[in-house]
Amino acid sequence: MKFCLLVPVLSLILVVCAARSPYQSVLQHSRLRGRSQGPNVCAMQQIKGTDKKYFTNCKQWYYRKICGKPTVITYECCPGYEKIPGERGCPAALPLVNIYNTLGVVGASTTQMYSERAKLKEEIEGPGSFTFFAPSNKAWAALPAEILDALVSNVNIELLNALHFHMVDHRLTSEELKHGSSFPSMYQDSQVHVHHYSNGIITVNCARLIKPDQHATNGIVHVIDRVITAISSDMQTIIDIDEDLETLRAAFAAAGLTTLLESEGQYTIFAPTNDAFQKIPQETLNRILGDPVALKDLLNFHILKHLQCAESIVSGSSMETLQGTSLEVGCDGDQMTLNGKAVVTKKDQLGTNGVIHYINELLIPDSAKTLLELAEGSTVSTATRLFVDAGLSPHLTGSEALTMLAPLNEAFKGSVTMTPEMKKLMTNHILKEQLSSKSLYHGQELETLGGLQLRVLVYRNSLCIENACIAANDKTGRFASLFTVDKVLAPPMGTVMDVLKADDRFSLLVGAIQTAGLTELLNQQGALTFFAPTNQAFSALPQAELSNLMRNPQQLSGVLRYHLGQSMLVSGGVSAHTRLNPLEGEKLELGVRNFTLYVNKVPVVDADLMATNGVVHAVNSFIKPQFPKADREQADGPAAAHRSAASSSSHVSVFQVDTTSFRNDELFQKVKRSRSSRTMSRSQ
Repeated sequence: MKFCLLVPVLSLILVVCAARSPYQSVLQHSRLRGRSQGPNVCAMQQIKGTDKKYFTNCKQWYYRKICGKPTVITYECCPGYEKIPGERGCPAALPLVNIYNTLGVVGASTTQMYSERAKLKEEIEGPGSFTFFAPSNKAWAALPAEILDALVSNVNIELLNALHFHMVDHRLTSEELKHGSSFPSMYQDSQVHVHHYSNGIITVNCARLIKPDQHATNGIVHVIDRVITAISSDMQTIIDIDEDLETLRAAFAAAGLTTLLESEGQYTIFAPTNDAFQKIPQETLNRILGDPVALKDLLNFHILKHLQCAESIVSGSSMETLQGTSLEVGCDGDQMTLNGKAVVTKKDQLGTNGVIHYINELLIPDSAKTLLELAEGSTVSTATRLFVDAGLSPHLTGSEALTMLAPLNEAFKGSVTMTPEMKKLMTNHILKEQLSSKSLYHGQELETLGGLQLRVLVYRNSLCIENACIAANDKTGRFASLFTVDKVLAPPMGTVMDVLKADDRFSLLVGAIQTAGLTELLNQQGALTFFAPTNQAFSALPQAELSNLMRNPQQLSGVLRYHLGQSMLVSGGVSAHTRLNPLEGEKLELGVRNFTLYVNKVPVVDADLMATNGVVHAVNSFIKPQFPKADREQADGPAAAHRSAASSSSHVSVFQVDTTSFRNDELFQKVKRSRSSRTMSRSQ
């Protein structure tokens, strides 16, 4: 059964792979999808509410959408075939006739009529080999009335010239219509420009071939969706003569990009109109126009490295600009979109070296923005307001090389007001150099505007600056960068010992540390992680146990050293099954559940109290060693008890915990039972 299911899939892959061009691949896929209707039937997708049809590829077939609009499946005869009454599918090959007669049967009867009026009929009926890019009937109907009147009123010159521009004097199949190729037309050798896109769409002067490869005895007909005109101007000339692009023209000249627009190439320009420039705040516009680097980045952000006709877009895709970053170019029905917005007002103004699409909104890349502009309209609006309220706007709008650490909105709890302490904190969220997160390394120190030194912490799945971990891709502006972080920064304030002494929750712990002789350790340089028991943790111990523990400095030291990690681990660096070596004993097991950090299944009640030599995480109970997983999963029995006892006794010896300590611990109970069992065995 599996083999039977596999055969159709393999045949589909083999047939599609054997196709020789993107269009042929899509055509083959349409044939396979239509074969249930009979021989030589192709599945077509028609956008609901329109007459636009497309041969279907895999993605369109399964999503049933083109340009974001739902489609319906229709079945038609594949190119070159026709129906026979009473038989399934399209079994008959179309009889070959000359180009003139072919026009009449492929939906180009208006072109056929105008060919006769312009005295072109004899030429396309006679000998020769031609390619005719024939406008469909709807294409002629869509021409503005004044243009159509001008053509048909002078059929012997204007109309004939227009038809000759749609013709090439040799046969060109879809396979020979290579992407980026040009062919001399039969009107004064004016070039027609072909683009054959990877999604199977073929265009000639940005008109889509809707019925390619209609063969004739003296050539081939490709039906297209619009009437095309001769192209003689480069893109710079088009911009020079259009008053709607006056501001853009001046900007290109100021940036020194005029030569590019006059050179050979195949570019796409999304050209902002004068109105688009006027929508930008005057101060911002003046700043960019007065900065050659920012202006060049701005303009290059509007230019794609390749020619992209509007009709080639059937879904969104990321396209690289000359500025080096990408634009999301897509469509919504008949509208072309940029980054999801329908800002294109006029499409497919074709020049000899590219195509221009007019847009009514200026696209400003991050590389032309100030820090304040980078933060606007993002997920860090609360932080942005606080930076402004703290009087830091000159730094956010100036030309200093800086990096802003901007916490996400949800990092701020409740309403936040500006106080002297908050102003100081926000000042320490700005670093004194422009950085890229890709260049940061573990242990690196970064200086803030407030004069503090912040540490970089690199973990397997996160990159943190003190307790704040980077939560999004960098934004790199003209002079400064923005790092989005997940928490409000907690700058280190003294040593671990200083942090504990300053917090009343740890008053009993401070006394225990002094008794255990660990004060110097927690004051010296280093990078420790302290899971610090609060007063509540001490109070939870039975009084006798607590008294015994506090009378035994060596035992107390062992217990506290089990709470001290050998390296610095903030909460953002913890992922599933993170392990940390304590100063004494076996590894601590850490994890996060419901946004709470756990260590050996004990919840951390307050994380990331930052110190100059480490970090403190508060816990409300003492952390106890966990059984090795293999022992925990063994069934009860003598062997299991023996393994458990051996493992447990090793924990006890490491922490030097005697039998009077932690009496209620499951570990102690198993050790006691195991020792009793061995004693009884020896006595017998």
